Amino acid sequence: MSTHAAAVSPVLHALLERVVDYAGLFPPAALSMPDAVAEYARQRRSSNAWMLGRFVLPVTRLDELAGAGQAVRERDEATWPVSALVGADPAGDFQVIRAFNDRHDGHFAVEAVELRAATPDAIDFALAQRRDALEHYVEIAIEDDPRPLLQAIRQHGARAKVRTGGVTADAFPAPAALARFIVACAELGVPFKATAGLHHPLRGEEPLTYESGATAATMFGFLGVFTAAALARHGADEATVIAVLEERDASAFSFTADALRWRDRTLDAGQVSASRREFALSFGSCSFREPVDDLHDLGIL
Repeated sequence: MSTHAAAVSPVLHALLERVVDYAGLFPPAALSMPDAVAEYARQRRSSNAWMLGRFVLPVTRLDELAGAGQAVRERDEATWPVSALVGADPAGDFQVIRAFNDRHDGHFAVEAVELRAATPDAIDFALAQRRDALEHYVEIAIEDDPRPLLQAIRQHGARAKVRTGGVTADAFPAPAALARFIVACAELGVPFKATAGLHHPLRGEEPLTYESGATAATMFGFLGVFTAAALARHGADEATVIAVLEERDASAFSFTADALRWRDRTLDAGQVSASRREFALSFGSCSFREPVDDLHDLGIL
């Protein structure tokens, strides 16, 4: 896998390294497995591969991944990192994952699992089934105060997952709800990942799908989300986090060799790196090219 990142400031590299978990199988891209695997393989060989994280898919499609990946992996000797979505039978799915990892050791590795839970009891039930040293992400709703759910996640040493968009306008949370979630995660020490609706660096109106004439909605930007998270981890309040999430001006962000600045707020390289390593971990996107192309268009890359 290429790690070329020439002309990228160390702080920008720290903010975006392995930040995009590739979810090309999911809407709005909804690629076939062969097409998604081919795209992931292409991006692993690209000059922007340093931004590319795991391949995301349902547990039920793991064998399909192995079959489709066999040909393209002839030119890629490194193990492909995978994040698998668990269904209604966590115990059974964990057994499937263990067997898959044993069969494909050195080629594919499920490193993380993602599941949904609506109550603390449901979180306890799902996470009680785990046995492997995997990263466990629990997707929770954030319309109401997420702290009870985050506390249950923390008790199991797991991580949270937040949905930041989708293919309909009502799938996008309000900035205040997302800010409350981020600040609560920071205060409770719960790492998180985001998913959906983060194809673009900055907040703005964007089409919900790739269809011609698709309806647009106001989306969050991944620069805003991950900068806001780093600031929250270092004491920023909800009002500040909301302001960063709502930022639409690229010039409000600057990246030097040793600092990330958003308006009058500054984070040093160590703070940014620690936030990404220990707190705001990644985001799932059905496109890798779109986030990268937008960064180039803005002159950030």
